[in-house]
Amino acid sequence: MPKTSTLAKVDDLIARYPALSVCRDDLIEAVKAICESYAGGHKLIACGNGGSASDAEHIVGELMKGFLLPRKLDDDMEAKMRAVCPEEADYFMENLQGALPALSMVNQVALNTAFANDQAPDLSFAQQLLGMGDDGDVLLAISTSGNSTNVIYALQMAKVKGVRTIALTGKSGGKIKSRQLADVTICVPDDETFRIQELHLPVYHMLCIAAENEFFGD
Repeated sequence: MPKTSTLAKVDDLIARYPALSVCRDDLIEAVKAICESYAGGHKLIACGNGGSASDAEHIVGELMKGFLLPRKLDDDMEAKMRAVCPEEADYFMENLQGALPALSMVNQVALNTAFANDQAPDLSFAQQLLGMGDDGDVLLAISTSGNSTNVIYALQMAKVKGVRTIALTGKSGGKIKSRQLADVTICVPDDETFRIQELHLPVYHMLCIAAENEFFGD
């Protein structure tokens, strides 16, 4: 179970965005899933199309370096650095930050274009999950409509590989919700694409803040 201060990030979000109160239970479950995955030494994988592809990249950027907290490296890491590269150790310790392992499937341009050309474009995310998804990882799949075929296939392959799944969608949830394709489906309360995206950003910021607090907070 995550720390009380970690779960409190959900209510902090809702205080700023009251419309998201309808998502509270799913937000809590998403925080739990991500924290449990990281506690087990696993990683988060993100995907989406268009603006949601940019969101996937954004999420990785917030997880792989300090977001709100400094994330200082521990004494064990410092000792290893001083043993391997003593001249650079001070520079490394001053600038490098603790990371929460995360990958975006949208930035694999060579793989995605080759697979789209040679095989099937709507299976490029599924192919990546087949290759790098591990039991215990989390897939954060973003689709404003809930109907994106390549995202649906990614969710299905994630289940094949034992990867836990969180979907971030709009009010209806589309096929992702109706077919119960994700372990957790966060349906933000709007139907218009750009407004859905406007609510997705604070949601995934909160997920990143919560995970950071869990592993780097007091």
